[in-house]
Amino acid sequence: MSNERILDVKGLKTQFRIDKQKVAKAVDGIDFHINKGETLAIVGESGSGKSITALSIMQLIPSPPGKIVEGSIELDGVDLLGLSEKQMTATRGNDVAMIFQEPMTSLNPVFTIGTQVSEPLRKHKKLGKKEAKKQTIELLKLVGFPRAEDIFHEYPHQLSGGMRQRAMIAMALSCAPKLIIADEPTTALDVTIQAQILDLMLDMKKKTGSSILMITHDLGVVAETADRVAVMYAGQIVETSTVKELFVKPKHPYTVGLLNSMPKIDQDSERLESIPGMVPPAHNFPQGCRFAPRCKHAMDKCTEAVPDLIEDGLNHKVRCVLYDGSGKGVTHV
Repeated sequence: MSNERILDVKGLKTQFRIDKQKVAKAVDGIDFHINKGETLAIVGESGSGKSITALSIMQLIPSPPGKIVEGSIELDGVDLLGLSEKQMTATRGNDVAMIFQEPMTSLNPVFTIGTQVSEPLRKHKKLGKKEAKKQTIELLKLVGFPRAEDIFHEYPHQLSGGMRQRAMIAMALSCAPKLIIADEPTTALDVTIQAQILDLMLDMKKKTGSSILMITHDLGVVAETADRVAVMYAGQIVETSTVKELFVKPKHPYTVGLLNSMPKIDQDSERLESIPGMVPPAHNFPQGCRFAPRCKHAMDKCTEAVPDLIEDGLNHKVRCVLYDGSGKGVTHV
């Protein structure tokens, strides 16, 4: 895996105007990067800002009411926020592609699978109808369709959920993009199909050399697929580290809560732990640390100012006053 960055996001702020007085700060000043050939997972509860981050990179934020108000998004050295709509249209599907959470709402029900998967090839690679069909059938075979020639002529409603997700992956891979964004790609699938889809994505990553941004709330998916992880809460990144480090030595109380809420095969407990409360609405974040109202370690200084995201150990950053940057922590969580 290369140390050369394929995606570099700095100070990204995406907001939604609710009314004249209220603004929802869905993504509020986040920084992260992805290296070439790497998989970064962004994990957090619903409402943390994960999907808005993905849509911001793709520049698919509905405007109005949404708007990217600050920051930069560089893909292989090109700032996407500086591109015209025409240039961005040429970039989507070609240099960066997205696999959406629910393929039934992402695929057009009135067009065949073949028409939709071949569209990026015809649009970006300027292939003729015959050559596009040939490559599309090869793509469908590549993602595991045993009867690709038949699937080419079928419609989304004729396929199962797992098959539709495979078609979405084929579409995303069609132009061999530098970056693939996968937004909860296995949420609507049963566990056996989830495992197949995750294995397929990792296999495709090895074959194409693409980098992956995995958006998920499932730490099992993170453990299975990612190299590094960024934990997101209330529009901010609260912890980043390698996957191994995160599971062995989580630091932010929110990360600890997420890990403790997972069932463990070596423990026999009747009830899973839970994090009290809910993610605050993006138009009404609490003062100071946004996790403080739900945190059992909260103290007075937590409500005074938003903690900085500091380096606390090798390649490990945390946004919490319990840590001082020494790598040892003021108080162990």
